[in-house]
Amino acid sequence: MSYTLYPNRKQRLQRSYLAVPGSNPSMIDRAIKSAADYVFLDCEDAVAPPEKEQARKNIIQALNDLDWKGAGKSVSVRINGLDTHYMYRDVVDIVEQAGAKLDTILIPKVGVPADIYTVECIVSQIEVAKGLPHQIGTEALIETPLGMANVEAIASANSRLESMHFGVADYSAFNKARTVVIGGLNPDYPGDQWHFPLSRMTVACRAFGLRPIDGPFGGIDDPEGYKAAARRGAALGMEGKWAIHPSQIDLANEIFSPTAKEIERAERILVALKEAEAQGKGAASLDGKMIDAASEKMAKNLLVTAAAIKAGEAARAASK
Repeated sequence: MSYTLYPNRKQRLQRSYLAVPGSNPSMIDRAIKSAADYVFLDCEDAVAPPEKEQARKNIIQALNDLDWKGAGKSVSVRINGLDTHYMYRDVVDIVEQAGAKLDTILIPKVGVPADIYTVECIVSQIEVAKGLPHQIGTEALIETPLGMANVEAIASANSRLESMHFGVADYSAFNKARTVVIGGLNPDYPGDQWHFPLSRMTVACRAFGLRPIDGPFGGIDDPEGYKAAARRGAALGMEGKWAIHPSQIDLANEIFSPTAKEIERAERILVALKEAEAQGKGAASLDGKMIDAASEKMAKNLLVTAAAIKAGEAARAASK
C-alpha cells in the first residue's frame, strides 16, 4: 500500500439519485415520500429558461418547508452551468436562503478543477456570512470530453467534492456518439460503449475518496434495460444510479443493495478472519475459498452499506 492515502471524504447512501425539476412543486412533494436515498432538485436541463427564476424559488421553499432528514434523505440542487448567467444567482439565493437544509450542490458539465473552485468560493463566503451550521458538499457531473480528459485532476484537487456522476446524455452529444437510448447500448458496438468513461471515472473517484455514481437511463419503459445498465455500473464499483422517473427508484435500490446472502457471508468472513488472527494466521479458508485482509475490507464496506440502508428505511418508516 502506498504511503499516500486518500480516505473517503464523505460517506452517504446514494443507491438511487432521483432527479426532480424545480419547476414542478407537486413532483418535489412526491419525491420526499419516495424510496429514493438521494434527491436532486434541478435548476438546469429539466427547467426551461422562462421557468428558471420560479424553479429557484420553488426549490428554496421546498428545502425550508420539507423535512428531508426526517424522511431519511440527502438532498442536492443541480445549479445551472458556469457558462450561463443563471448560475451565480442559483448559488447565492439558494445557499443564502436555504443552505442550512442543503447537503450538496451538483455542478453540471465540470471541465476543469477551477469550475469546482469557482462555486466553492462563493459557497464558502455565504456559509461564513450566514453562519451556516454545516459545510455544504459539492458533486461533479462529468458529461463533456473536457471533463473526462481532466477527471483525475478534478478528483484530486483540494475541494469539498464528495462524488462524481457520469452524465451520459451530454457526453454522447459532445462526442457525437451514435446512441439508441440515453445510457443504453448501441447494437453496432461490440460490447459496452460506456465502459471506458465509467471505468475511468470510477478509478479516479476511488483513488481520491469520492463516491462514483452512474447517470441516467432514458428507457423509462424498459426496466430490464435499466437494471442491466445498473449491474454493469455496480460491477465496476459504482455506488448508485440516477432515477429520472419514480419507477426507476426501486430498480436502483435493488441492484445497489447487498443481498441477505451477501450480508451473511460478510459477517462470516469477519468471524473467520478473527479466528485466524487468534491463531497467528493472516488468511483463512471459508466455503473452500481463501480470504484475507482484502476480503475483510470488502466485507466491512458491504456491512457499512447495509447499516446505512437499514437506517434510511427506519427513518422513512418513522416519517410516514
